[in-house]
Amino acid sequence: MYEYIKGKIVKIKDDYVVIDNGGIGYRVFTSKYSINKMDIGNTLTMYLDLNIREDGIFLYGFTSEEELNMFNMLRLVSKIGPKVALNILSTLTPSELKSAIYNNNTDALVKVSGIGKKTANRIILELKDRIRGEEIIDNIIDESKSEDHLQIAIEGMMSLGYTKGEILNVIKGMDVSQMDAEDIIREALKRFSK
Repeated sequence: MYEYIKGKIVKIKDDYVVIDNGGIGYRVFTSKYSINKMDIGNTLTMYLDLNIREDGIFLYGFTSEEELNMFNMLRLVSKIGPKVALNILSTLTPSELKSAIYNNNTDALVKVSGIGKKTANRIILELKDRIRGEEIIDNIIDESKSEDHLQIAIEGMMSLGYTKGEILNVIKGMDVSQMDAEDIIREALKRFSK
């Protein structure tokens, strides 16, 4: 029903913000990750999800469409409601969450308050098919300081016959921020041969 809201931040609380749009203050529940990008008085756009329940009407919003998409994806998991989804997104960034799901990393998920091993396994089981390795590689590239070097290294390894998925599994444990393309390829090839 609502796609986004653009307005001035007039109040910031632990789990929600109030956005003034046209003289109306909208309470928008959000993650700590999104709240950390806000300052009172700033104008910003939040991507929204409207949730109607017996006990009220709630707006959930995020500073990026990627985070909103992860919020909606989490809510597809049985027994995961909006509050638990917000809690997860307050602990893990969207890219960390995608990586944890893709790599069956229950340890990352159980760091979230209120998420046990059983729930972590259910999240992975129910969402694994919705996460693609290419998305995670793209996120690593976007977040990397040495973007060009990483992209060149990935393309170089693909030309050697490795798939993006295989490359992702190797480079996810590497700190590539201080490496050039040649160093990344050399280190990755060592790890492939193990």
